[in-house]
Amino acid sequence: MQTNDVRILGANGQPLPPSRPKYGALSGTGHVPYDAADTFSDYGADWLPNLWSPDNEINIYRDRIVSRVRDMVRNDGWASGTVTRILDNAVGAVFRPIFKPDYRVLAQMTGNDQFNAEWAEEYSRYMNAQWRTWAEDEGRWCDMERKQTVSQMLRLAMRHKLVDGDSLILMHYEMERLGYGMASFATAMQVIDPDRLSNPQQVYDMPNVRGGVEINAYGAPCAYHIREAHVGDWYTAEKTMTWQRIPRETSWGRPIVIHDFDHDRAGQHRGISIFAPVVQRLKMLIKYDQTELESAILNAMFGAFIQSPYDPAMVEEALGEGDSLGAYQEDRIDFHKDRRISLNGGAGMSILFPGETVNTINAARPYSNFSVFQDAFLRNIAAQTGLSTQQITQDWSNVNYSSARAAMLEAWKTLTRRRHEFAIGTCQPIATCFVEEIHSLGGVPLPAGAPDFLEARSAYSHAKWIGPGRGWVDPVAEKKGAILALDASLTTMEMETTENVGEDHEVLLEQRALEIKQMRRLGLPLPEWAAQDEDATKTVKDPEEK
Repeated sequence: MQTNDVRILGANGQPLPPSRPKYGALSGTGHVPYDAADTFSDYGADWLPNLWSPDNEINIYRDRIVSRVRDMVRNDGWASGTVTRILDNAVGAVFRPIFKPDYRVLAQMTGNDQFNAEWAEEYSRYMNAQWRTWAEDEGRWCDMERKQTVSQMLRLAMRHKLVDGDSLILMHYEMERLGYGMASFATAMQVIDPDRLSNPQQVYDMPNVRGGVEINAYGAPCAYHIREAHVGDWYTAEKTMTWQRIPRETSWGRPIVIHDFDHDRAGQHRGISIFAPVVQRLKMLIKYDQTELESAILNAMFGAFIQSPYDPAMVEEALGEGDSLGAYQEDRIDFHKDRRISLNGGAGMSILFPGETVNTINAARPYSNFSVFQDAFLRNIAAQTGLSTQQITQDWSNVNYSSARAAMLEAWKTLTRRRHEFAIGTCQPIATCFVEEIHSLGGVPLPAGAPDFLEARSAYSHAKWIGPGRGWVDPVAEKKGAILALDASLTTMEMETTENVGEDHEVLLEQRALEIKQMRRLGLPLPEWAAQDEDATKTVKDPEEK
């Protein structure tokens, strides 16, 4: 009977032990079922990370990570451009809400059928107008520091979230501003540097305070400890070591502190920069770019040298101050005293002394592989940030329509998600504070028996936030596709307008109506779609008129 059981015998005649025993960890040999847990391989022997909680992973090293990321964003074009691309696509120049009250919930609460789509449209127009008055005020009364509009403050908060990992905003209600007649509303925002959110006296995390965030027994934030001044403000030393404990919200639920960050793990209370996973690679790329540039400059400066037919020692002595000079070397020195060789300004080279030759220096560095190596690093950064390599480099020379469209669609998913999470975590609480004040002022179009704002806070404050449009790679083809989708009821004008253009469709419809009316008054030819609608209307009305 044949068997495949082959054993190797040792010097003592006994079988040698197997090189990879199955599950030998149970017998003390160190081998484990999963390679990911192997500590004896070359790659795993020194790879022993600690198993820490999310707060210990972030809070202990946060200041070091943030300072490094900020240094890169300040001084490196790749890092700075990446932040700019995300901000321009997710927030843009104007980031605003389109209020859409949940009239179905209000109708169910009250049993009043006057809470319908028509009322919601009227309420939305009223609230949108009030928001524009507050958010775009030329006096900047919406900002406690009176420097920025709401859109600008939201862009700054989003920038802090990307670079530092957190966005931090204080909501104020300043009645004294109204008393002087300087502002139309008492609600005001103040963007706070996340560095000021820290444990009092810079102590280590405690069971109820994590990175400056005070939590209750369930881990929910209930208050925030904020320095009165940044730790780097050395000229206000007393304030840098003074903390204020600010509640998360008022007793009736109005937000006071709005703290937003991306949650990567359960039980996390501070955020981390989007550059944290690639900070080392990005720093190496910065160093590599700098080294290649310096090398190119040096090679350009030192371009040629003269070679003599004699040995280096004799040449060195001849060109120095030695006394024992051969006749040939003395003649060379005398020759070059009156004929200095220079390559500056593209001037022609002087005649060489007999026996001399000119050699040029060729760069030994592989410049041809520089862009390939650089692209490999940038793809890693693009994968982390959710952008395409073309968006980071702004180089679209090597893409066609299909690849550009695919890259834009994939990047747009991540940008849309960032926008949505920022709208929920930062922007919506701000809108809730504003809507609450508008209701307290009166004049809001509400049916009889409407519930108080505090009873239906979410229903009254619900909004859709609009940022920049996605745009088109091929406007003609993609707009034709949008028209087909509208005809097939696969989309709406509101969706197409907000997603591709970044505008409120109701504003566009009203503007189109005004333009058609003005064109008719001036006797100008109507657009094709408007003329078709006018002809169709006449065709329907003519039989009735007869």
